[in-house]
Amino acid sequence: MKSKTEKLCHPLMPVWNEASKILILGTFPSVKSRETAFYYGNPRNRFWEVLAALLREPCPQEVSQKKEFLLKHGIAVFDVLKSCEIKGSSDASIRKPEPNDFSEIFRAAKIRAVFTNGKKAYEYYTRYCLADTGRESVCLPSTSPANAAVSLEKLIAAWTVVLQALQEK
Repeated sequence: MKSKTEKLCHPLMPVWNEASKILILGTFPSVKSRETAFYYGNPRNRFWEVLAALLREPCPQEVSQKKEFLLKHGIAVFDVLKSCEIKGSSDASIRKPEPNDFSEIFRAAKIRAVFTNGKKAYEYYTRYCLADTGRESVCLPSTSPANAAVSLEKLIAAWTVVLQALQEK
């Protein structure tokens, strides 16, 4: 069954607190993330595996564990887009993107670095958000199952910059 293009508003609240040190931005929640009502909800997405490996922690399974994991390590998570027209979970299908407002996060937390999970998130952040935030983002290889050509080991290696940013004094 082919999925149809839908106009959607971002259904998830950002995860962050005043102790957040870095902000990781995806593009827009996938169908699975919308179903599970939390970020990176597709079990084949390697986001949680990568962070758990970097931080030498067990991989969180439940939403409550994932939130606790992020906040414990000073990681804020959100998406670049507030709304868009999208077909299923395909970033390539996105039309009429509207960016989220990150000003509250940047005002209240001491965010040291912004990372984008994949090229599309980076492109949208650079095009629609950079002028407002004044903060460059580091483009990381996507943890999405659509990026299966990149091994888990290569993702972990590329994502070590996240660990470095978290460890900065």
